[in-house]
Amino acid sequence: MNFIYELHRTMMSQKLILVYDGDFTQETTKSILAMAERNLDSSGEDSGIKRKVFNVMVETLQNIVKHSSEQGTTAGSLISKSAIFMISKDDKRYCILTGNPIPKSEVHNLTNNLNDLNAKDKEGLKEMYKGIIKNTQISEKGGAGLGFVDMARKSGEKLEFTFAEIDSAFDFFCLKVNISREKE
Repeated sequence: MNFIYELHRTMMSQKLILVYDGDFTQETTKSILAMAERNLDSSGEDSGIKRKVFNVMVETLQNIVKHSSEQGTTAGSLISKSAIFMISKDDKRYCILTGNPIPKSEVHNLTNNLNDLNAKDKEGLKEMYKGIIKNTQISEKGGAGLGFVDMARKSGEKLEFTFAEIDSAFDFFCLKVNISREKE
């Protein structure tokens, strides 16, 4: 039972204010957003910062729901809609962190897309956003590709990401989005 204390210590040291690990559905997403919204409201945070944090949370949660693998067990690893969402807060910023399994076949394109996104400045992101809206085609998963662009625009910082190998067919996609607590 010491893991409870160790988990608590880890959460305190990482300044985590909300963690959810499990299956992500639209209902789960609504509950997470409601809890986070109450936390933001009670913190007395600036309304502009709250809007940015909430917007990025919505995008990251939608990303998990839409793009998490829906496979069963493969190569001894449990691959499902199980994912993780975390939010931390310190004096300077909020960090929204997510992780979810994705097929290895998607890693290359996702890496290229995120690197391309991270190479753009504020004006480049604005143009990319306009271009996607103008030429949009909804994917089979219901997305138009605006989510990551919107996250980068709202955060004003590069999106941090990495992939951890689960097995021969899947990787675990880890994303971190930082949002400054300083007013612009």
